[in-house]
Amino acid sequence: MVSTPDSQDARRVTIQDVAREAGVSVSAVSKVVRDAYGVSDGMREKVTAAIDALGYRPHTGARAMRGRSYTVGVMLIELSSPFQPQIIDGITAELEPTPFQEILIAGGPSPERQKRSIEALVDRQVDGLIVIAPWMEQAWLEKLGATLPTVVLARHGGSGTFDTIVDDDFEGARLMVDHLVALGHRRIVHTSQPSGGLERPYVLSHTPRLDGYEETMRRHGLEPDVIVTSYSEEGGYEAARQALARPVPPTAIFAGADIAALGVLRAAEELGLRVPEDLSVAGYDNIYMSTIGRISLTTIDQSAQLTGSRSARLLLERIDGRTRPVNYLIAPRLMARGTTA
Repeated sequence: MVSTPDSQDARRVTIQDVAREAGVSVSAVSKVVRDAYGVSDGMREKVTAAIDALGYRPHTGARAMRGRSYTVGVMLIELSSPFQPQIIDGITAELEPTPFQEILIAGGPSPERQKRSIEALVDRQVDGLIVIAPWMEQAWLEKLGATLPTVVLARHGGSGTFDTIVDDDFEGARLMVDHLVALGHRRIVHTSQPSGGLERPYVLSHTPRLDGYEETMRRHGLEPDVIVTSYSEEGGYEAARQALARPVPPTAIFAGADIAALGVLRAAEELGLRVPEDLSVAGYDNIYMSTIGRISLTTIDQSAQLTGSRSARLLLERIDGRTRPVNYLIAPRLMARGTTA
């Protein structure tokens, strides 16, 4: 009779139970669990069937003591961000065929809380880390990368101890300003957010986006016009209300993130402005919501799915022993839709 999880007593199923169920040695079960080299297909099928029947879950701490926990820690800033969960989708898809499982934690906007969140993942003996848009100082990240395989996303400047993946944010902003100028716009406002005390070159994405906007505006002989709020729907709304209350308002608003652009659209609607007839609106990120027909937001695509899958692939290479740092640059694409004219 095949055992089932319901027929087991309250104690945790052990590797010895799996070995008895499969009729193999404990070491054979261990090899299958560790995805070790040299395990035959027949052995793997027998052990996997026993694991499924018993509901066996290897103890993370014990696995870590043997060398790997087969877990990957992922720190994102906030779950409410529409862009970062799309990165998680890419990570999940890349890890799906592997023995590794991601553990997610929201670090929040505070550098100190982000540090505590990362340390909590390290304490759980994850095999590596993917850190999305961290605000803490570079020296702290360098030390982290020297002790654990780490990939950092959306943080410019590179590193000697960890891998980085960034969008070419300067180029993306250039593409958008060129697009708006080609449509005839001269009064183009850009919404950004505070630097958080980070200094070039070790900055987050919004800083090179700002640089690209300002330089491209000046190249066209135009005066940059920046409003600093936050990359949020409310931040975009506040920036738009401020810009559109001027005696001579802008004809276009280039929000630094799609979520902020949604706030700009809300403000325009409240003021009775037609988009794009009275005001052109553009964003950055190409979140799924921007593709919906009723929104049809002009934006810059930086491929969240690719960012996520590439980060997971780089981390697995790190875990397997690669030490040379990789700085991966994603090329942005202009997605011209219905909110600019």
